[in-house]
Amino acid sequence: NPSFSLAFKESPGGSKQPELVLERELDREKQSSFELMLTAVDGGDPARSGTVQIRVNVTDANDNPPVFSKSLYEVRVSEDLPAGSLVLQVRATDADAGTNGAVSYSFSNVPGAISSLFAVDSENGEIRTAGPLDFEGNSKYIFDLEARDGGGLVSHCKVQIDVTDENDNAPEITILSLSSPVPEDVPVGTVVALLNVVDSDSGENGQVSCELSGEAPLSIVASPGGSYKVLVLAKALDREEAAFHELVLRASDGGDPARTGTARIRVTVLDANDNAPVFSQAEYTVRVPEDVPVGSVLVTVTATDADEGLYGHVKYS
Repeated sequence: NPSFSLAFKESPGGSKQPELVLERELDREKQSSFELMLTAVDGGDPARSGTVQIRVNVTDANDNPPVFSKSLYEVRVSEDLPAGSLVLQVRATDADAGTNGAVSYSFSNVPGAISSLFAVDSENGEIRTAGPLDFEGNSKYIFDLEARDGGGLVSHCKVQIDVTDENDNAPEITILSLSSPVPEDVPVGTVVALLNVVDSDSGENGQVSCELSGEAPLSIVASPGGSYKVLVLAKALDREEAAFHELVLRASDGGDPARTGTARIRVTVLDANDNAPVFSQAEYTVRVPEDVPVGSVLVTVTATDADEGLYGHVKYS
């Protein structure tokens, strides 16, 4: 075998002892043992020989670090994944034997935010969720893992976990301003309320549509930005018909199933002097004798006004 050579060492008494000499570096991972045949030949004629078999077993040295199957592991998971769910499994192999080839896995200098959300199994390389994920809080996690063998050699890989959005947020309605009470004589198209409607989800899950319920002379209009809504008068108010209006604004997102948010709005109508007094009769006819005494009551007329307060106080002349 070219890895070995035979040398002779001469003793003081003149005898020679053969020595097996290593000629080049061994690699147990390529060849773990060698079978050699040593032959000794004497000087007779004919010569006689003897043989002996030599087995060389190569013991392992920790000369190989663990090697990951990938330098970057990527996976996509849903944000509603329960705690303890399997995210992915990394794998590293070590060509050494025994404890030198035994691999353990761990995080490599990751912040507490990572270790609180994920856990790695030191024996099999499984990465599982340790806490609730939130797409709105963080949609991507990138961190390092290390594989260490029993002799202390280490290798690293990167893990990228992309969190996908789920429809876990209902639309939120905030009333930024509300004009109440509203005079009943304001023109149609007057802005009554300014609203902010947002949904923290993304994509269709965050696309919001709004509708009003209740018999109110109001309509809702979306602003160009999409997140603000305004309530405007759709027809003239009449306090004498309704002194206030209560309505419910319902916002629904585009998820399946959809989530909804609601807000209750009450608009009080302020009186305007838009009603004239009305007599109980259009014409009063009274017959009296010509000798009626001065100061006698001939007839009592009555007029009413639908307005309130001073607007509804009637004087006669």
